[in-house]
Amino acid sequence: MRRSGSVRDARDLGRHDHLCWSYDETPDFLARVREYLAEGLQLGQRVRFAALGASPDALAGLPGIDAALASGAAEVTPLSDTYSGDPEDQVRAYADATEKALADGYTGLRVAAEATPLVSTPPRLTAFLRYEHLVDRYMARRPFSAMCGYNATVLDEHTVTQLAGVHPCTNLPVPFRLHAAPGGEVVELGGEVDASGHDLLASLLERIDVDGDLVVHAPDLAFIDHRGLLLLADAAGRHAGSLVLRTRAAGAARLVELLDIPDVRVEEIP
Repeated sequence: MRRSGSVRDARDLGRHDHLCWSYDETPDFLARVREYLAEGLQLGQRVRFAALGASPDALAGLPGIDAALASGAAEVTPLSDTYSGDPEDQVRAYADATEKALADGYTGLRVAAEATPLVSTPPRLTAFLRYEHLVDRYMARRPFSAMCGYNATVLDEHTVTQLAGVHPCTNLPVPFRLHAAPGGEVVELGGEVDASGHDLLASLLERIDVDGDLVVHAPDLAFIDHRGLLLLADAAGRHAGSLVLRTRAAGAARLVELLDIPDVRVEEIP
């Protein structure tokens, strides 16, 4: 199972979970990093902290960190040594690191990264949103989990909201979340899609990579309006496929019928 929704801290996250943490103060972020990585060590994962100028001092106070660093159970790496800038290459690098951790006897890989510099320009943001989508699909299938930190005093609100929107878990109050469903084969949508979220949904759908039909698993979708349905249908059409929306949201099927939206099927789930 993957956890999805809002969180208040970095605890109780499993081997497939993906957390966006927006912060204003570095000490608060580092405290969340330590609790996140401490839990990873308890789960038998190899853990890693990546940041500009990363130092083991940032993890001081984490129980057993000295022994973990000495044995290779914990790693601290500069951001430049961890992220290549190419979304597909970066996912492959983390896949290799995850398989290496498993081969070394760990239960998976857990990474906490201060990723603000990686989204500091529009081109970087575009590439990193694509990476977040691709790596989230990988996480849904394999025992790799991550906590992505973003400094809200450096980034604008729209940037941080986009980043939070592609994570299953976040400490931000976002209108909805669009991410990989358990297993990684389909997209999961949770929250509410109304006029206030149309631009965000359109932006995030541009990063979606599907082959054929766009299947949207939406057990936690509370509401979607007609424009939201049309945006999903348009995204499916760009990939020459149909839209399959699996949801409990009342009225979605009726909207499709009333609007006569082609190539859309709503499957009501109990």
